[in-house]
Amino acid sequence: MFQAKYEKLDVWQESIVLTEDIYKLLQSFPKSELFGMISQLKRCSVSIPSNIAEGSLRGSDKEFIRFLYIALGSIGELHTQLILSEKLGYIKSNTFDISRIHSLRKKLYSLISSIRKNLS
Repeated sequence: MFQAKYEKLDVWQESIVLTEDIYKLLQSFPKSELFGMISQLKRCSVSIPSNIAEGSLRGSDKEFIRFLYIALGSIGELHTQLILSEKLGYIKSNTFDISRIHSLRKKLYSLISSIRKNLS
């Protein structure tokens, strides 16, 4: 079976697992947040692997980097919304391991750095 370039990337694979975990976490949120926090968390978590995939298929390293930065923005959004969810009492601090988000962010920055080195 054909495997796209992005499917081989650790950052894409980790972001897929992260998105799955966010969806599972959201099952415990109050239904009143269906069109609020739940919707936002779903959108930004899905945006991470989607932008990695889209950028990798754009055909140029500069475009790929641009989409990786968009994925980084979505990670920041996800992190912020998880903090707000905790403050609002929708999740407990030990419900979700925030270090996974920090790890993914570092890996994305490393990927961007390695692509930039290849451009020079």
